[in-house]
Amino acid sequence: MSDVPIESASNTAEANNAMETEPVCLDVPRIYDSCGAKDCLRDLTVFYTAENQELIDAATSVRVNKISVITATVDVDSVAFHRGYYAVDIIYYFNVCCEVYAGTSTVPTQINGLATHTKRVVLYGSDACVKVFSSDTEPEIDTTELDCCNGYPVTMPRATVQISSPMALASALAPVTTPVILPFIPENVTEFFGADLVAPAAQQVQVTIGVFTITQLSRNVQLMMPSYDFCVPRKECDGQTDDPCEAFGKIDFPADSFFPPSSVDSDSDAAPFDCHCR
Repeated sequence: MSDVPIESASNTAEANNAMETEPVCLDVPRIYDSCGAKDCLRDLTVFYTAENQELIDAATSVRVNKISVITATVDVDSVAFHRGYYAVDIIYYFNVCCEVYAGTSTVPTQINGLATHTKRVVLYGSDACVKVFSSDTEPEIDTTELDCCNGYPVTMPRATVQISSPMALASALAPVTTPVILPFIPENVTEFFGADLVAPAAQQVQVTIGVFTITQLSRNVQLMMPSYDFCVPRKECDGQTDDPCEAFGKIDFPADSFFPPSSVDSDSDAAPFDCHCR
């Protein structure tokens, strides 16, 4: 048994109501601006290694199985003549897993390729003209260019990008009619595929991807918050059971699997994001 004193939820709520709060100062990131997007990324070229590109050149059809996000680069830069606003430049790197059919063969070959997409959003991030140093980080020489804040460098806000699991909407084989330029590929992405990627010369794979994203700009600020108590555990950790039926009994009945929701229940007139097809 655990030595941690266990209290019921009702007792905890009553204690918090009766307890006087103590103001505490916290250094936390505050979100100054954010936006959501529903993007349809149309006809992205997929890049392969030289060996896999030979399979694409000889392919008669392809089918995309799965698309995942390998990584993303996020850069923040101030917007000229629009003080307090910043441009967030994002590059997504997608791993495209597809099955390639060649000739009369009915057995496909599964290969992975790279698709990229660049996106820019402008958000409000406020102004901050301070230098921040901390005991838990190595000191760095600040080479930031001077700005309007009394000749002091502007501190950039922190950009955070959240992206949902990509959806493969369409895929097709297309001949290369104009030269395709290989985009800049970070070293860790190249290592992910195990060899350098090449630009297609004869035939290319194009995919259409659907993603939902949320982009935020935040800064660390000091906030005064009411505090009730320290976060002491209120319940005991459950031990593993050897009875499989007991573990199965804790699972809720999957009613949605037997009674799928109707289109009236699933559709909503208020769509949270617009689709920006490109």
